[in-house]
Formats: sequence, C-alpha cells, structure tokens
Amino acid sequence: MKFNIQHPHTTMADDHDFDTGTSGAAESVPIQCSALRKGGYVCIKQKACKIVEMSTSKTGKHGHAKVHLVGIEIFTGKKFEDVCPSTHNMMVPNVLRKEYEVVDIDSDGFFTLMTIEGETRDDLKLTDLASVSRVDDVIAMKEKAEKENNVVIVTAWSAMGDEIIKDVKIGKPLA
Repeated sequence: MKFNIQHPHTTMADDHDFDTGTSGAAESVPIQCSALRKGGYVCIKQKACKIVEMSTSKTGKHGHAKVHLVGIEIFTGKKFEDVCPSTHNMMVPNVLRKEYEVVDIDSDGFFTLMTIEGETRDDLKLTDLASVSRVDDVIAMKEKAEKENNVVIVTAWSAMGDEIIKDVKIGKPLA
C-alpha cells in the first residue's frame, strides 16, 4: 500500500511516497551460539531446524570454543549439521503455532480449515510429518469427533515463510 503525503506548504514536486510494510515480526533473530539449547530452534543452511544434538569443543589455538549443532528441519524431517564459534551469532527462526478446526479433508489430503474468527483456508496438506498421516485416519477421527459433539483440531507450524500441519487431534470447538 502506498500513501501520498502532501504538506500544505509543498509543491507537487515535493510529494513523498511511503511504502507500508508487514507487521514487523522478523522471520528470524540473531542469538549467540553459546545460548542455544537442545530442543530449541536454529537456522542451519537457511532452514528452520529443531536442535537434537549439541556439543561444545574446548578453546582451540585460535581462541574460540566451537559449538557443533545437529538439527532436524521442521518441514521435511531432514538432518542438518553446522559448527559455529560459541561467541558468534546464529539465526533463530520465529516458529509460530496456530490451531484450526477441520471442516473437511479431500482425497488428496488438502484440508479445509476454519480459524477461531470463522475464516476458512484450504492450502495446507496432510504430510508424513503430522501426528496422523493418513487421510482415512483423519476422516475416521472426524466421524468419531462428530458423534461426541467434538471437532478435529490441527496445529499448523509456520517459520521462514513455510507452513505445515504437525498435529491432528480431537478437541472442543475453537469458537
């Protein structure tokens, strides 16, 4: 969105255009490598990873202890490794979780989801990384939930511009 700001004492040649940005939330933030912890998140090769192993070597002849990190990429499950001096910064992804109520799921595994505000979306697909990974199992859960006056809830994780369904469960309606 552009705004055209004109001051009463300026001419058309003095017009200024200002672009408005996004919410300002960073996709990632720098954190000192020595402050990272197992179970936390880190960007390795520009991928959002959960740290599964971490070890620190002793100070070498060049004066820096090194931190060896092993992470599992949260969207693909692939393993990544990196080594960084403990005093240097590494980027930590801003991992967000959001719950949606399942309205439907098609045979290809694409969900129709509803937010707590009542808005729908249909761009997220069931993957092998979800707690329930078969379409038939989600349909069975939905039928069971409806008999119990409950709903199927999915938890979507988003980071670094990607988003994936990680959890599928029966619960109370969100609204």
